[in-house]
Amino acid sequence: MPPQHPEEVGYGHVVESYVTRMYGGLPRYLVLNGGRFLGPRWWHTTRFTRHLLNDAAAITDEELEALLGYEWRSRLTAAWLIGVGRRATFRERIGDLLLASEVCYSGSAYCFALARFGTHADAEILTAYLDRYLPRTDLHYDQPAALGALLRLDTVLGTHHADRFQRPTASGTSGARAWDASATPSTPPPNNTAGRTSTATSPTAGPGRSFDGAVHQPSSNGAGQRRSTGWIHRPEGASAPVWIGCAQPM
Repeated sequence: MPPQHPEEVGYGHVVESYVTRMYGGLPRYLVLNGGRFLGPRWWHTTRFTRHLLNDAAAITDEELEALLGYEWRSRLTAAWLIGVGRRATFRERIGDLLLASEVCYSGSAYCFALARFGTHADAEILTAYLDRYLPRTDLHYDQPAALGALLRLDTVLGTHHADRFQRPTASGTSGARAWDASATPSTPPPNNTAGRTSTATSPTAGPGRSFDGAVHQPSSNGAGQRRSTGWIHRPEGASAPVWIGCAQPM
């Protein structure tokens, strides 16, 4: 289904209300994407977090559907609101969007939502994603975020879904790695937004910036390479890692 602006379904207010609301000069979707609110030193963390919790409780299912049917900024924001509010009725919708992997950045938010739902069904969706995309070393999508979310679910559920996706590190210890250095091709992969589209045009488009607003790093063969990272954090004294990450543009 092609992206559809919320105005076309009678919810034209949702982008301004939930996606582009400003905090410290940054729109909400960009703060979510970069994870700035996870750092206590950001002056707007308390206000941002309070508003996120309030909106996750107040937004309607119809408004969320309107956002999920639009471009990456709206989908990313909707997935965060779904995850924070644990709207498990959106599990199938989120799973379909994750597996389709149509647009940049929003995939990590889908992984966050699935990790928040916290059931075996969510682990199965993440496993299906990794089965499909982890072997694709030419597509640097949301494999780190999906693996981190799956590790989190394994910790909560007492399962071992992620075990077969982990490889030994060079030192011989086990590590949660979406791909191993020995498995990556010697030449840089092609533009990793291949197969993904965005209907939004960046107002700051220029050299080094793609049509979808994602910053690309030139590589030796001239192709762009978008960096998408996820974080697996182990608090002091904790017995298992806690996934807290999201995609971050360079």
